[in-house]
Formats: sequence, C-alpha cells, structure tokens
Amino acid sequence: MIKELRGFEILDSRGRPTVMAKCILSDGTVGSASVPSGASTGKAEALELRDGDATRYRGLGCRKAVANINNAIRGALVGKEFDTQEAFDNALIALDGTVDKSRLGANAILVCSLAYARASAQQEGVVLYKYFGRMIGNDDFQLPRPTINLFSGGKHAGGQIPVQDLLLVPVAAKTMDEALEQVHSVYLSASELIHEKYGMRALKADEGGLAPSFRNIDEMFEDAMKAIERAGLQPGKQMAMALDVASSHFYKEGKYDLGTEIRDSLGMIDLIRSWVDAYPILSVEDGLAENDWEFWPHLKHTLQDKCLVLGDDLLCTQVARINRAVEKDAANALLLKVNQCGSLAEAAAALRAARNAGWQVTVSARSGETEDNWLADLATGWDGNQIKIGSIAQSDRLAKYNRMLELEQGDELKIRDWVYPGN
Repeated sequence: MIKELRGFEILDSRGRPTVMAKCILSDGTVGSASVPSGASTGKAEALELRDGDATRYRGLGCRKAVANINNAIRGALVGKEFDTQEAFDNALIALDGTVDKSRLGANAILVCSLAYARASAQQEGVVLYKYFGRMIGNDDFQLPRPTINLFSGGKHAGGQIPVQDLLLVPVAAKTMDEALEQVHSVYLSASELIHEKYGMRALKADEGGLAPSFRNIDEMFEDAMKAIERAGLQPGKQMAMALDVASSHFYKEGKYDLGTEIRDSLGMIDLIRSWVDAYPILSVEDGLAENDWEFWPHLKHTLQDKCLVLGDDLLCTQVARINRAVEKDAANALLLKVNQCGSLAEAAAALRAARNAGWQVTVSARSGETEDNWLADLATGWDGNQIKIGSIAQSDRLAKYNRMLELEQGDELKIRDWVYPGN
C-alpha cells in the first residue's frame, strides 16, 4: 500500500528544471526517481508540463507538475494498494484523463511510475532490471550494446551542422568494459584532432558530444574515421557508427534545408544512402521528418539491407504510430523513450508492438538527464538491443554506464552482439 507520494523540482544536466518523486510504501520502503527532458522532441510526444512563467527559468519551471504530484496524485493514490506496475500506471492515466497527459503532465505521471517501480522492487527484494523484466515476461538478461555520441550538431550543439549526432558503435567489443574503453580512446583522439584542426578545446554539447565547427557533414564523417584510426581501431570492423539525423528540425515546406543545399524527400534518401555507402554506418535515426510518411517506406527499402532504419520522432514510443509504421513498412527499429508516452506501462506496450513486428529496439536517454541510473536497468530488463545514453562524459551519462559496468561485474551479465538487419 502507498503511504506517501511527494514531488520535487530539481535541475537536469542543462540546468533546466525537471521533476523528482519519492514513493513510500506502508512498510516504510522508499523509492525515488527523477525524469529526463528532451530538446529534440516529436510533435506526438506526451505533454511535459511546464509553468510558462517567463520570469522564472524562462518559463521552464516544473512547479505545476510538482503540485499535481503533491495534491491530485497524492490524494488519489495514497492509501491504495496495487497488484502490478500496470495497475498503478493505469490509475495515473485514468486520473489524468487526457490523450496527451496535459492535465497532470507526462513528467509528473512518469516520475511517479518510476518511483513506485523502484519502491516495489526494493520491497520485493528484486533487482530493478529483473522487476522491469517481469513486466514484459523477460528473464534472460543481457546488457544492451551501447551507441555513444562522438560528435553533435543540430539542436544539441547550436546547429553548426544540421544533423544531430554521430555516434560510435563498438561492434567487436566482447564486454561493456572493453566497449567503453575503446570509445574513450576514440573520444580522446577526436578531442586531440579537433584541437589540431580547428583550434578548439573539447567543448561539449548537451549529451557530452564534441561540437567542432565542421564546414559540412562529410567533414564530420571524415573526422570520425580519422579519430577511430588514430585510436588504433579499424573502422567498420572494430568501431562502426550510428547517425541521428533528426530531419524534422530542418524540414520546411516539404523540403530538407541542409544549409548548403535543399533537397526533396527522394533527394534526402539518396544523400543518406551515399553516407551509408561511404562510411560504416549501422543505424540511421529519423532520416526523414516525423510526418513525411509517404517516403519513409522508400527510406526503409533503400537502407534495410545496410543498417537499422530507426524511428524516434516518427514513432514517439506510441503504439498507434508504431502500428502505422509496421503497416506501411516504414522502419525496422524503435527508439524507445519512456517519457515520450509518459508511463512504464505504455512504454512496455510500445515495446511489445515493435517486437511483434520483428523490430530491434534502442532504449534511449534524453538531452536533459539527471544522475539517476534507472535507464540502464530498464534497457537490460526490457531486452534492449542497444542503449543510447550520450557521450562518455558528464555524470548524468556516466551514471548509466557505471550501472551497466556494475551489472556486468556484479551480476556477470554479458553484452549483446550487434544484430545486423536481415540476420
């Protein structure tokens, strides 16, 4: 039974407000959690409730969401008992009563969902990833393979190039420890390279990625290749790449404005295919805009033999959008972000929809994170193929990587192999 629920406003990794909650059960067990916040957000995401008071945090305060936890949610749930995580989440969803969680706020609902999950796991004496695994019927646990930011642009880094992130994929590493060591070596090599080439210190973007003044997108790829080789690794064989294009943010009036050129949808697909042909890119996220549905099937058909066609803004971790993409044959992988839908139960339903279609799943953090490490347990418990946390820098990112190192060494979990499309 729930004895107490409390919400608090805290700050995320960008210094912007977000929400923390504490759930106390009747036996005194306490579970707390904090939720992230995205910079690059899809239009179909559940509503993250902000105060809108321009005199405080430029309108980004979360006191309304916190008040909803301490009043409406607390009043409805304290003294109640729930048999499952789904029952608890469904009570929150019903209490909100809106499609987009605009009454209570997706941030208020999700943080309570996570705090209750952590308290319940502790009460039962179950490791958190096993508690999450039980939600989807998984009891065979492996660590997801990391995809780790190297270079950033777009909304994560001031838009010096339009694409959002180039990530490293340590495909040959046999352990999480080895994967992180290899990425660290490439990251340091890239830091040295950009100092030599651009005269820049290793200034970091939102998720810890490096953000030099590339003259164009190809220069970003070439610098990544050089950094991999400088680290003593073979591009494609030991260290590959993933690309977050985030095309919605430069899609204007049916065209893709890349700064140096403007392309239509077919032209954008041709450009992405040229990158995939030229560089060892294993995953392309949001290669087209979130509502460019007509051309997503062509993108998937063009790339599917080479790499994952990963939907983020396209899907927004929403079952209806995943089902639409399956029907249209528009993607073969889901980027799962729990705060896009606003509760663990709804995210689990999105995960099942993707798995039923035979898709791979990358479990993802957001650009505004906290030091809370529940994401590592979620990706492990939910059988994620990959995890996308950010770069190998900043405590908000390293908390999750360190949790996976703990699970590898303490629970002796193995890291997943990279599964190539069609295998």
